[in-house]
Amino acid sequence: MGALRAMLLRRLALLAVAVAVPTVTAAAAPPSEVAVGALFTYDSTIGRAARLAMELAVDDVNADRTVLAGTHLSLLFQDTNCSGFLGTIEALQLMERNVVAVIGPQSSGIGHVISHVVNELHVPLLSFAATDPTLSASEYPYFIRTTISDYFQMNAVASIVDYYQWKEVTAIFVDDDYGRGGVSALGDALAAKRARISYKAAIPPNSNTDVINDVLFKANMMESRVMVVHVNPDTGMRIFSVANKLQMMASGYVWIVTDWLAAVLDSSMPRDRKDMSHLQGLIVLRQHTPESDAKKKFISKWNNAARNRSITYGLNSYGFYAYDSVWAVARGIDQFLNSGQQINFSPDPMLHDSNGSTLHLSTLKIFDGGEQMLQQLLLTNFTGLTGPVQFNSDRNLVHPAYDILNLGGSESRLIGYWSNYSGLSVAPPEILYQKPPNTSSLVQRLHNVVWPGDSTTTPKGWVFPNNGQPLRVGVPIKPSFKELVAGGKGPDNVTGYCIDIFNAAVKLLPYPVPCQFITVGDGRKNPNYDAIINMVAANSLDAAVGDFAIVRNRTKIAEFTQPYIESGLVIVAPVKQATSSAWAFLKPFTLEMWCVTGALFIFVGIVVWILEHRSNEEFRGSPRRQLITIFWFSFSTMFFSHRQNTVSALGRFVLIIWLFVVLIINSSYTASLTSILTVQQLATGITGIDSLVSSGLPIGYQDGKFTKNYLIDELNIPEYRLVPLNTIQEYADALKRGPKDGGVAAIVDEMPYVEIFLSYHCNFRIVGQEFTKEGWGFAFKRDSPLAADLSTAILQLSESGQLQRIHDEWFTGPSCSSDDSEVGATRLGLGSFWGLFLACALICLLALVVFFIRICWQYNKYSNSEAAGEPSAAATAAAAAAAADVAAAAAAATDAVERQRKPSRLGSFKEIIQFVDKKEEEIKRTMKRRLSEKDNQAAGSSDKDNQAAGSSDAHAVASA
Repeated sequence: MGALRAMLLRRLALLAVAVAVPTVTAAAAPPSEVAVGALFTYDSTIGRAARLAMELAVDDVNADRTVLAGTHLSLLFQDTNCSGFLGTIEALQLMERNVVAVIGPQSSGIGHVISHVVNELHVPLLSFAATDPTLSASEYPYFIRTTISDYFQMNAVASIVDYYQWKEVTAIFVDDDYGRGGVSALGDALAAKRARISYKAAIPPNSNTDVINDVLFKANMMESRVMVVHVNPDTGMRIFSVANKLQMMASGYVWIVTDWLAAVLDSSMPRDRKDMSHLQGLIVLRQHTPESDAKKKFISKWNNAARNRSITYGLNSYGFYAYDSVWAVARGIDQFLNSGQQINFSPDPMLHDSNGSTLHLSTLKIFDGGEQMLQQLLLTNFTGLTGPVQFNSDRNLVHPAYDILNLGGSESRLIGYWSNYSGLSVAPPEILYQKPPNTSSLVQRLHNVVWPGDSTTTPKGWVFPNNGQPLRVGVPIKPSFKELVAGGKGPDNVTGYCIDIFNAAVKLLPYPVPCQFITVGDGRKNPNYDAIINMVAANSLDAAVGDFAIVRNRTKIAEFTQPYIESGLVIVAPVKQATSSAWAFLKPFTLEMWCVTGALFIFVGIVVWILEHRSNEEFRGSPRRQLITIFWFSFSTMFFSHRQNTVSALGRFVLIIWLFVVLIINSSYTASLTSILTVQQLATGITGIDSLVSSGLPIGYQDGKFTKNYLIDELNIPEYRLVPLNTIQEYADALKRGPKDGGVAAIVDEMPYVEIFLSYHCNFRIVGQEFTKEGWGFAFKRDSPLAADLSTAILQLSESGQLQRIHDEWFTGPSCSSDDSEVGATRLGLGSFWGLFLACALICLLALVVFFIRICWQYNKYSNSEAAGEPSAAATAAAAAAAADVAAAAAAATDAVERQRKPSRLGSFKEIIQFVDKKEEEIKRTMKRRLSEKDNQAAGSSDKDNQAAGSSDAHAVASA
């Protein structure tokens, strides 16, 4: 303590002395020497490798004539001694020496403090080892990270956790800025993968073995077996020594270690690794540095220098970043000077010495070109030992990547890579940079891992917590439906179908799970099921077991297992047995249906009679006989017992269509009459969910269940229509009373409850179809691995048939048929047959149209033959005038023709009716006879004309 106090006094004395440092005057020529500071802990895993690397880098810069030509780069080292206070003192001493940039520090905690100093003095700070993500450019504009931020490292850890499908991890970290910043980034990265940190084991800085033992012992009591270790390289190895004593390095554990362990292993000599045999099966991350000739050349140079200096430690990846940091500063200064800038310092007006103060803060000066230097450094773009040295808009290196190692004792094996570009892969990132990015989980993979305990089986990542606390299982206790869940004399004596399923599934787990059942509810009224799920989400309960429906709002706050029984909402309504009556045979059809059907029978009979009357002897006779035939034929087709045969093509066509209609009518009548005489009728007229919603009648539901929220939120049913019910007897009483007597029209509940209810009361029935699809499951806290394991166990119960056997044990009581086809037979109306009737009527009308067109054609032909076949009055008049005046005879002939035509027009309609009534065969014979008479008359007229002409000539001669 005395030596430390003396050292502090000496350094404070240095600050108290005002050192006159001449400001570099403006000159055209570049300065002969430029000073750059370096802050790190000399005696540390990172510092030992970084110091020699930076010294070699300075030598290479000064030997390179293309960089800082004519200017010597001087690197001023200061030891921070892993102390925030001493690190601040050393930083102030560097600032007094007018450095244009500072490389370091390696500690994130010191980086936070020093960043405030460089912000004030405008001196860029380049850290090759401060990986805390909270060291951001927005808060510290002069801070530049020349290594990979822990933000990316924690995303790599989260990708590994997600790759093996673990959902919870335990974070073991050093409780400082470095550790807390990394764990915070880890929590965000895991949340993006739907995982989480279930327990944070914080180790105070500089803790002894006893403190570490206590922290790890508490972590071992938790359920997660995935340990993520994020500590300092110089004290982290003690964690694994303690963990080995606590048997935490055995099979079943997972250890994911950040890059600090890779730095320790790379810096250790082979003889030191013999004591690391307990480090078996660890997954370790290391900054990825691509292979190159420059890297191989530097490693050779570093080994030679270490050998010449008798250095007994090795090179780690932080040494590469320290080397590249020196080169980044050198190139930035070179660009700064080449742009015509000069290195000048000026006093800070904010800093002045107080009266009596011996610190002499006025010696700290502002770098006038600090902003320009910062911009030149941010524009850095070259290929170093670590790959491309280039910064993005967030001032992070453009290609962050990690090697993923599997540690086996003192040896490590590369199992893959992670990069921010393509995620996990077995191919080096520099190869994937040349291809399109593909971060799909289907293409990401790693090589096989040997886990702790020399196991090749991937650990499941968790066990039931060994903290002596049983699983707190909430069980709802209700006054009814005891077959599902029933309470006993004590909390541990709960029984029921749901409890048996849970116990059977727990027995299939590969680890013991002690359970403590905690009853919720007084047994007189149903508890609120949503409140029980909220208790699980609030950690008041570890699980909820019972008849819990898996619905949307519950899955947002809890994790459910695989459903062990299907459950959807159905409607239960009262039914009554139909009473028989003497007029029951009329009930299948409505009055409108009966009237239309009877009219159609008569209409079809008339149509068939019209079509058959002219050609079918069975449809002829006296008017009385024909009327009887119409009615007899029409109604006898109902039983397919008509005796009359149809001979016309149109009549047969209409009859075929009509017999098909009769078949449909008969079948429908028979089915409807059967149902009316045998099935039960709904007492309220409700046939499904639509009619229930629109009815406006009160609806019953089970109190405490999700049904109420569903009816209100999804179906928009007013709350005043809903009646809460608790017991089976309340169900029956409410349905029996009905809406008029203060009861309900129907009850909406889940199928298992309805099945139990109907097993006791057979005068009620399920109406309509199941209108929702849910299932019952066991609820756990969000992302609980126990939910996934129990889901697997439930599937095993289902595949083995035990799930069905447990169901049959509890639901073997008497039951009533719930076939919906037996409920609510209705009368058939015209709406069910109007299409069929319309088609039949149109076909009949079409047949009549064709028939009358044919009749008109025949009548026209018949009339023509009649005019040609009768004796011509005009011809008779002409013969009588043979001996008279020719003109007078012609006039007489014309009058006779007019007299003949006028009676024919007046009697045409009557003749058409008579024509239609005649048999078609008779019409054809008449037309044939008339055509024959026409031919004979034509021959006779020719002879008479010749005789008349001869008489006329003789008379003329006699007159002359």
